[in-house]
Amino acid sequence: MLLIKNATILDAVHPEPYEADILVDNGKIKKIAKGIKAKAADVLDATGLYAFPGFIDVHSHLGMDGWGIGYEGADYNELNDQITPHLRAIDGFKPMQPTLLEAARAGVTCVCTGPGSANVIGGTFIAVKTVGHRADDMLVKADVAMKCAFGENPKRVYRDKGISSRMTNAAKLRETLFKAREYMQKKEAAGDDAGKLPAFDMKLEAMLPVLRREIPLKAHAHATEDLFTAIRVAKEFNVRLTLEHVTEGHLIADDLAREGLPLAVGPTLTHASKFELRNKSWLTPAALSRAGCQVSIITDAPVIPQEHLALCAGLAVKAGMDKFEALKAITINPARHMGLENRLGSLEVGKDADIVLTDGCPFEVSTTVRQVYINGQAV
Repeated sequence: MLLIKNATILDAVHPEPYEADILVDNGKIKKIAKGIKAKAADVLDATGLYAFPGFIDVHSHLGMDGWGIGYEGADYNELNDQITPHLRAIDGFKPMQPTLLEAARAGVTCVCTGPGSANVIGGTFIAVKTVGHRADDMLVKADVAMKCAFGENPKRVYRDKGISSRMTNAAKLRETLFKAREYMQKKEAAGDDAGKLPAFDMKLEAMLPVLRREIPLKAHAHATEDLFTAIRVAKEFNVRLTLEHVTEGHLIADDLAREGLPLAVGPTLTHASKFELRNKSWLTPAALSRAGCQVSIITDAPVIPQEHLALCAGLAVKAGMDKFEALKAITINPARHMGLENRLGSLEVGKDADIVLTDGCPFEVSTTVRQVYINGQAV
């Protein structure tokens, strides 16, 4: 049992901070109030410190990249096949990479990590806490979403292998969804009659949770045309959708607000290295937030090092984003984006005790993270 006393709490629920104690028991937040007494608890006096929910990055490749050994050590893109829905991030995740501990020490307590954007369909993302040595024990959710990609990346990677236009990219996604829907219908029609079942297809089998709306498509899309194509395809097949990167989202903020989709915005602390990034701007998170969108700020680590997630939120604030909305963009909004808001993203009774203690605003480079707790355990 842990008792954090006299902290100034910013819980990602209430816009204004307040002073209170936090009681943690068995990895969960048991009570938040003033003057808590608990005889058996380890007590930490947090007078003068600020308590935040653990920061969450909803679009990362942490633990999947080739840290220290270059691209040949990376496991986030399968480059031999355009359509790979049967791949699972957990099988390529490297939990003992030093980058995870660096992220945890910076207050990033959970990430949604998985395949890159080389393929039309890349495979499933996982949600993991950032401490541990065995992926299975770090899991918060095994299959969060199915990655798909639009725009320049699949065209570049497969230009000589069957994709040279956005039309082809979208067509291949549709074809897979059509085949998976037919496969699902045949399975349903067969019922308990094994003789009528279609031949097993691992790729189509992996797409069934998408068609059943159990998990969303997680659509890599920077440019306006790609954002609209992702929405169009999702509507055609009545599947759930989250939009990832949303680089030109500020140009169509009202349209995106009407769609009501979760948006993961970034990475913005980078060079405009390709044509579809030419309108990249720190104004994007603020514009989308003001329009009423659910915005999560992301690093796309290792594109931006994972430990700089809070800095990215600070730069969005500098560009005009409301400070409370920026806090939500690295806490409760990414939790909602993953469907894990019942466990993560805010300091509330019953939620995981992922707590960050700082000596100031985490958006400022002069602020120091004094302590991080993940599941109630000190990092």
